[in-house]
Amino acid sequence: MSAEDLEKYETEMELKLYREYRDVVGLFKYVIETERRFYLTNDYELQVHSVQGEVFFEVTMADAWVWDMYRPARFVRKVRVLTFKDVNIEELAKSDLELPSDDASFGN
Repeated sequence: MSAEDLEKYETEMELKLYREYRDVVGLFKYVIETERRFYLTNDYELQVHSVQGEVFFEVTMADAWVWDMYRPARFVRKVRVLTFKDVNIEELAKSDLELPSDDASFGN
């Protein structure tokens, strides 16, 4: 497989992932972003832990969707993330759920 073939494959996978995201985003209430992944979920719990002066976060989610083009299945029943990095949690507004259609023109 050439570098060009690999780049084409990754581009196609990213487009497929974006289309899947567009199809499922309306099913979820929250966006959770960690240093490694991007999740959609309706239910989460965030706990902040401090051990010997080190702070880390524990996020658990139920019935989530994960943005990861290398996973064969992006819907996961239960997720537990431990991280020393920031965790960003946003509640989606209805206007956030209205994504442009594929044939919408930009700049007009």
